[in-house]
Amino acid sequence: MFSLRSLRDIDWTLLILTLMICGIGVLQIYSATQASENADRWWKQSLYIGVGLIAFYLISQIDYHTLVGQSPMLYIVFGVILVFLLILSRVVLGAKRWIGLGAGFKLQPSEFMKLILILFVARYISELKSDSMELTDLVKLSGLVLVPFGLVALQPDLGTALCYLPILGVGVLLAGLTKQQAMALLLIFVLVVPAGWFMLKDYQKARITSFVDPASDPQGSGYQVMQSKIAVGSGGMWGLGVTRGMQIQLRFLPFAHTDFIFAAFAEEHGFVGVVFVLGLYFLLLMQILQNAQTAPDRAGTAICMGVGALMLFHVLENAGMVAGLMPVAGIPLPLMSYGGSSILSFFLMLGLVNNVRLRRFLQ
Repeated sequence: MFSLRSLRDIDWTLLILTLMICGIGVLQIYSATQASENADRWWKQSLYIGVGLIAFYLISQIDYHTLVGQSPMLYIVFGVILVFLLILSRVVLGAKRWIGLGAGFKLQPSEFMKLILILFVARYISELKSDSMELTDLVKLSGLVLVPFGLVALQPDLGTALCYLPILGVGVLLAGLTKQQAMALLLIFVLVVPAGWFMLKDYQKARITSFVDPASDPQGSGYQVMQSKIAVGSGGMWGLGVTRGMQIQLRFLPFAHTDFIFAAFAEEHGFVGVVFVLGLYFLLLMQILQNAQTAPDRAGTAICMGVGALMLFHVLENAGMVAGLMPVAGIPLPLMSYGGSSILSFFLMLGLVNNVRLRRFLQ
């Protein structure tokens, strides 16, 4: 443990960009939930952000090398928790994803598994003895990531499970791939994806088919995508204004404060607002990349790149989903969508990026 020698050592650019996105999210959650049974969600989100700030600070206090060293134990602990959820947890909204904490608060362990995998992959590739992975290393690392992937997919929560793959992907790229290994991975992907279709639940298949043609089932699987596209288009250049979105206020747009918050924001703030928010995400990602480039070692680089890859995947999938360009996968928009576990996990991950930055000054 150590104390920050100066407030200037904190990555204030990273933190300010994060809080700006969070603030926009709280405003949109307020607008999307006013005069509804979820009207308290905006202040709960504010509470989650406050807890997230504390988590950001605390994880910055622990040398990330210590966290990387403990990642195998954390991997086992959270793996056991995921198994526990499948066996003993009760079904909520059709899935076994949450641990009840009382007073209406729930914890989603699969969100924190993202953080554990980033640390675990960073440890694995930092311990490699060569500049490129051996085939056995590639198989081992892939298998270790696919275990939690499978456990989360069985909850079922395919969206969160898919978020583990960018972490694996960036780790493999940083470790180095031969042409033969790259071709082998491509072949496996081509073979596994079609076979995976038969393992999907009926509603998951419906989401994919509705992505191709949402009008084929406008009152069923295509409803969310169609209402989302209407909301996005209704925003025009400048938007309809806060609390004035027709799709939102008339409750046509489902999950307007969670998975489809970007569509709600687009309706009320228009093209200009969308460009502004995407610009904030771009700047945040560039700041994470800058920290990766200046990291003191391979593990630090892997941590920052893992966080950046995960956040980029979230933003691209969520924004593409609400515009009808990607299948609906239940992936939240980072730092904006309502959800305590998501907010806390992202603050912890960004705290890790800040941790890597601090090591440059405290070596």
